[in-house]
Amino acid sequence: MAETNVQYDQAVAQGRDIFLKKTKDYGTAWRVLRTISVVDQIFIKALRIRTIQDLQAQKVGDDIPSEFKGILNYAVIGLMQLELGQAMVEEIPVEKVNELYGRAVNLAKNTMLDKNHDYGEAWREMSQESFADLILMKLMRIKQILSNDGKTLISEGIDANYVDIINYAVFALILIEEGKH
Repeated sequence: MAETNVQYDQAVAQGRDIFLKKTKDYGTAWRVLRTISVVDQIFIKALRIRTIQDLQAQKVGDDIPSEFKGILNYAVIGLMQLELGQAMVEEIPVEKVNELYGRAVNLAKNTMLDKNHDYGEAWREMSQESFADLILMKLMRIKQILSNDGKTLISEGIDANYVDIINYAVFALILIEEGKH
């Protein structure tokens, strides 16, 4: 479990570094994204991973690890948007973005630690294809929750689905780094 903690932090640090550099380049343009737009951005990336997996070829430069990092960052955006409230044109200082990013990934990591306790790190035996499929499934769930005006009867909400997406992306990045995918 200690190794997982280190690997998790390393994968998140790579995504966070990209995110903060893009924030310096572009500002917080992502603040205009509504939930469905965040979901669609993740969907595009997950579907591209699946297509590359199925075709065993790609024509655009971004590789599968880059797409999983993008998924991680868009899911973090999703959690930050939920915390910040209504999507709007708004510039947020990089320091504040870093703090928000940290809260989002801490929530995801704590959830991962709890689930790893109960499931015994079963994710280490999963395929990269499963991570892509599960991310797509979580996105479909968020779309259904949105069509239900954000309400669920007995299911977890949008935030829990973003947390799972973050963790699936991190798990895929860890296994790629280990050479298992």
